[in-house]
Amino acid sequence: MARISVLGGTGYAGSTIVAAAAPAGHDVTSFSRNAPADPTAGVDYRTGDVADETLLAQAVEGADVVVAALSPRGALEGEGRLRSIYATVAGLALKHGARLGVVGGAGSLFASEGGPLVFDTPSFPDAIKPEAAELTAVLEDLRAGDQDLDWFFVSPAGGFGAWAPGEATGEYRIGGDVLLVDDAGESFISGADFGHAVVNEIEVAAHSRKRFTVAY
Repeated sequence: MARISVLGGTGYAGSTIVAAAAPAGHDVTSFSRNAPADPTAGVDYRTGDVADETLLAQAVEGADVVVAALSPRGALEGEGRLRSIYATVAGLALKHGARLGVVGGAGSLFASEGGPLVFDTPSFPDAIKPEAAELTAVLEDLRAGDQDLDWFFVSPAGGFGAWAPGEATGEYRIGGDVLLVDDAGESFISGADFGHAVVNEIEVAAHSRKRFTVAY
């Protein structure tokens, strides 16, 4: 059993991780601005300002793994805003010996081997390019940061989101830095399978100081 803190545990990505981790027997605490509409049994939900260093310290202290699943939107929007918060979390995780997991987007993946980043391709929506750039910077910071910090960064498939929750299949593929697509050229992962993939990484620790991606 791991003691897992999830920052943004009531958002879409965070809630999929919470929903997979608690039934698997882990001790899960969610930290978010709002309480959940449909809480997962056995999860300790705490509300507050996720940009507040006191709350961040509470999330990290005593945790084996801290999963940061915040989005650079709303109060966290703005160049460097989320990046700064995650730098604080990384410092706290290093200090307290916790493993850090970060949920990024598909935008920071390569569209193909040796090709451009997904968010630099013509079809990528302009409206979410700032979010993709912010999370790409977070990944760069982790790679360049203190070598003693154990972290993983997970990029879901391009079609991952609340608008397409999908169904649990129990099957998925794991990739590295290149977007995974199926035979039809589509990139998708359901919320449930994404959550299980992240919990599996927490349990197995297959990607130390690495990014990976999850898709069908």
